[in-house]
Amino acid sequence: MPMAGEAVEWTVIVLTCQYKDSVFAFHKELEIRQDRGALSQHLILLTVEDPKVQVGSGGATLNALLVAAEHLSTRAGYTVVTSDILQKARILILHMGRDFLFDDCSRAFTCLPVEDPAAPVEAVTCNLDSLLATLTHQVCKGSPPGVWVCSTDMLLSILATSEIDWRGFQGARVIAVPGSVSYAQKHGVYLVDAQGVVQDILYQGSEDQIQQCVGLDGKVPLVCGVVFFSAEAAEQLLATHVVPPLDACTYLGLDSGAPPIQLSLFFDILLCMAQGVAEEAFVKGQSPGMGRGDTQNAAAMRNARSVLWKALHAVPLTMAYIPGGSYDYMSMSASDHILHLTAHERTACGRSFCKVAHSDVAEPELLEEGCSVTNSLLEGAVSLGPGSAIQHCYLKGPLQIRSGCLLTGLDMASSEDLKSHVLEDVVIQGHAIRLRDIPCKVFTLSGRHDNWQVKENGTYLNMPWAELFHRTGIRNQDLWSSDTLPSGRCLLNARLFPVLHASEQLVLGDILWLLGSPGAGQLQRWRASWRMSWEELWTCLNQEMELAFRKALFFLQAQNKMRKVLMGHKNCSLLPLIRSVVIEGYQEAVLNTLDEVASITDDPGVAARALACIADVLACMAKGEGGLRSGPAANKAWAPAFQQLERGNIPEGVKELAKERKKWLSRPVLLVRAARHYEGAEQILIRQAVMSSCKFISIQTVELPPVGHWVLVECPARVDLSGGWSDTPPITYEHGGAVVDLAILVDGRRPIGAQARRIAEPELRLVSTSGRLEGEVVAELVCRCLEDLQDYCQPHAPGALLKAAFICTQVVTLHSEWSLRDQLEERFGGGFELRTWSHLPHGSGLGTSSILAGAVIAALYRVSGHSASVESLIHAVLHLEQVLTTGGGWQDQVGGLVPGLKIGRSKAQLPLKVEVEQIAIPEDFRQTLNEHLLLLYTGKTRLARNLLQDVLRNWYARLPTIIQNANALVSNAEECAQALRQGNLALLGKCMSNYRLQKKVMAPGCEPLAVQRMMEALQPHVYGQSLAGAGGGGFLYVLTKQPRMHKALQRILAETEGLGNFSIHTVEVDAAGFQMRLLEEDLSLVEQ
Repeated sequence: MPMAGEAVEWTVIVLTCQYKDSVFAFHKELEIRQDRGALSQHLILLTVEDPKVQVGSGGATLNALLVAAEHLSTRAGYTVVTSDILQKARILILHMGRDFLFDDCSRAFTCLPVEDPAAPVEAVTCNLDSLLATLTHQVCKGSPPGVWVCSTDMLLSILATSEIDWRGFQGARVIAVPGSVSYAQKHGVYLVDAQGVVQDILYQGSEDQIQQCVGLDGKVPLVCGVVFFSAEAAEQLLATHVVPPLDACTYLGLDSGAPPIQLSLFFDILLCMAQGVAEEAFVKGQSPGMGRGDTQNAAAMRNARSVLWKALHAVPLTMAYIPGGSYDYMSMSASDHILHLTAHERTACGRSFCKVAHSDVAEPELLEEGCSVTNSLLEGAVSLGPGSAIQHCYLKGPLQIRSGCLLTGLDMASSEDLKSHVLEDVVIQGHAIRLRDIPCKVFTLSGRHDNWQVKENGTYLNMPWAELFHRTGIRNQDLWSSDTLPSGRCLLNARLFPVLHASEQLVLGDILWLLGSPGAGQLQRWRASWRMSWEELWTCLNQEMELAFRKALFFLQAQNKMRKVLMGHKNCSLLPLIRSVVIEGYQEAVLNTLDEVASITDDPGVAARALACIADVLACMAKGEGGLRSGPAANKAWAPAFQQLERGNIPEGVKELAKERKKWLSRPVLLVRAARHYEGAEQILIRQAVMSSCKFISIQTVELPPVGHWVLVECPARVDLSGGWSDTPPITYEHGGAVVDLAILVDGRRPIGAQARRIAEPELRLVSTSGRLEGEVVAELVCRCLEDLQDYCQPHAPGALLKAAFICTQVVTLHSEWSLRDQLEERFGGGFELRTWSHLPHGSGLGTSSILAGAVIAALYRVSGHSASVESLIHAVLHLEQVLTTGGGWQDQVGGLVPGLKIGRSKAQLPLKVEVEQIAIPEDFRQTLNEHLLLLYTGKTRLARNLLQDVLRNWYARLPTIIQNANALVSNAEECAQALRQGNLALLGKCMSNYRLQKKVMAPGCEPLAVQRMMEALQPHVYGQSLAGAGGGGFLYVLTKQPRMHKALQRILAETEGLGNFSIHTVEVDAAGFQMRLLEEDLSLVEQ
């Protein structure tokens, strides 16, 4: 059997709890964790009430094992419990244990001050979550089928490198972690032999006894509440549930009328397996630590131990010692608990301490080091001193909370009462209780140093009882009945806490007055109230109501977080929070919050991200059904909202979107379609943001060329050497971009061009020729009226790019009272003929469409009597592509319109401005590049549109990997520019290879399998290689180690299977860039 393996795939998880009223609430918590993906969808989740309160950990284990076996037997088709089902099962039993003073939902659901930024679903981390993660991924991995049992009354931490050796294992095994002798004197410790076989289990042993357990590391093996039974050992244990008196430990025995007994997991079930314990001593309860399972029926307990001895003594019991582990029992000490919540070392779940976890704090500078705030909202000036913790509170300052305090479960109404007190070394808790089916909120107050169980010389609020009585006027008989002897009086059974008043609602002030001298009528009001002790309160706690209160707080602070992240332009992913919102049913409130943000902001970028978040909420609500996220978004029902957004009326547009949204929430398919339309709305706002670049378009008036004279523009293609995707809106203006581009001749020619001329007829003649490698396609059309131009914004419509160019250059005004014919005759005395061509295949990745747009705009400007700088053309193409609704960035036109090697940059701001720096390279390096750069046509067509939608979706979600990758793209581009300045081919190749990996992070799936095979074959012969553009197909560019390797690579690829049709093309750096010429009428057209 291997030493270690993958995380455990649990078959059944059983959570045991004391009270039947808690079963539903805690089972729902398990189901939520299953919905989050923290637990497998296939495992059986069970929440089991102990047969009787204080049945003991052993009795609870046996009962839980029986219930699990029943469910497994039923699933397997049996009608009776069959132990065979344990042979392949992996069962985890988690015991919630006894009541906990400092958390009404038990130690298991005590929240820890941590956050996990990598979690797919955002949620508070409870001790239960920590234990589940530690057991599933560390302690239990590699173990054989069987039953794990774990207490939840401790904080457990294991080093990631710790492993347990399961080779040759049989029987049962206890898990131990190192502890000091002094700590062990208050806890349990194992005595083992040199082979790790357990000889005895000591509880609160003497120092001499514990010294026998000290290992070579000077530590003792502490009992940490984790036990494993092999499938065979679990069968033997399960068999005892039908044998009296052990049958009384299960619900079957209780239902059959058997008198209950209390059984300990460690000192009854496990101790009988210890090799150093004699049968007589065990049965009579004379071993060290025995007696913790005693009941009034001593004879029944002796019989129970006798049955256990006979059934289990032969089972081998060994110990697995984890040197890197740590264990902290969650005691009844407030000081200990506060220390657990404020200690800065790594927490129980192995995550770093987080001073403010899942909380919204208005003035975080008032939180001193060594304090913690978890799942809370703090408005105004709330000062928190070191060694103090706030959990599950909604408070409003000014409040002064000094050191040593714990505040939990307090709502906004409590703030007024707190303002009149300076708190120090106190514990203040709000509790949800049920009094005869009436839900109530009550409060308790105690001191950090109080011992709740001490019977003599006890304290309250860190002072002797006598001092409290003297200061407040409270008397013994106010707190304890005459039936309670002085020797039995303690804080735990003192009726201190008001729960109901005959005529007035109770508030926090009704207990806080105990901190000082009583005001007028306070003592009388306190005495007139129905009061309870902590012991009595425990029986009335309403865990379902308490958990609901905590969740409401979590999602309230989550809404504030969303506002701050969006309005503050923070690179923090909201997707984990959105998933949590949908799983727990809080989507309506969050949708309203996102509507509010989108409506009130003056920043279209913030509004667009808010709409993207709404799209994510809707998609999550579809729960993976309803079809692909990417798809059309032009349903007429959404048109009124889109029209408002197009007009720049964002608040009204958001209102119309929300109004329409309500009609699309009933089915997954409608939710997905609604999500697509929200992404469509987001695209409108992106377009408006990018339109700000029009500020940098400047044109001059020049003489109109004669009718019939051609304006010819020829452009190189471009190769993106690094930084692509960082130029894509909104990334380019929200993060900032940098792209290194190279203008190239392909096979010795400029492959992209346009030519335009004036014609006598007042019409627009459009001819576009594309493709050569995959076959030439020619499209011709004539526009004689404005209606012929209406589809300019539909990218796949015939001539859409050319039509959009006429509109963007303002040669034609689409929304005009004048007809197209009248406009052309009035302004130009006739119409235009426009011809375009590209010798590159569709989806080449060489920037064809954007460079072609630049050529067309340049030609139209000139033929209509205007001229524009290259900088203006770059921004004009951005404008055109937004009008065309194809989106896209600026790197393509920079690459094809600016000559040679250059780096384009944009800052994280609006208006969007692209600045270009031409890169100065060594004198002979251009020729070196010509000899080492090659283009390979892969034969695969790229589908960039879906890639773009996916990238934008991930960017708006601010996935951590995308943020890190955006940073890497920009820094790699700067390094690439430096490699070019140095003339360093190897460094340039490294940057190209890094860029390839970065593009794969940005758009997973952008490398088809055939392309990967091609790249693997070429890898030994190149410094670097990458698919051009967004990837997915088109051209692959390679930087070869040797010059002029065209023929060599041809041979290598010809011998590689599965590549399909490919071709290799030469590359030359184009030092001239795009060229514009005026041609005489009778000159032949450029051969397309």
